[in-house]
Amino acid sequence: MPDNHHYNKHLKPLAKAHRAGSTKAEVRLWCELLSKGKTGVSFLRQRPIGNFIADFLCKELKLIIEVDGYSHNFKTDEDTARDKELTALGFTVLRFTDVEVIHDLPNVQRTLETWIAEKRGKIST
Repeated sequence: MPDNHHYNKHLKPLAKAHRAGSTKAEVRLWCELLSKGKTGVSFLRQRPIGNFIADFLCKELKLIIEVDGYSHNFKTDEDTARDKELTALGFTVLRFTDVEVIHDLPNVQRTLETWIAEKRGKIST
């Protein structure tokens, strides 16, 4: 049976709504960095995983990228619990703030490219 990466079809309508209501930072990250394999790997937007909707998912590397806006300043415990559950499902979660994506995308890109290179190095050995 193929690995569905814990896809939750029941969250599909909510994921679709999230895609339509993406934040400015999510749109910038998608358009300028993650879409069309610009990082050398494929990403999906607003992907239902377990009980959550990941902002971005790379199936190949089991990598979730979350872009946290102002509201996440008050959700530290929720984000920690979410990350713990996603990690238990076999994913790595990288978090960036809206401010980082909007004002320092080159650093976000370097961080992501470094992580991908390190992960690929571990996979190939």
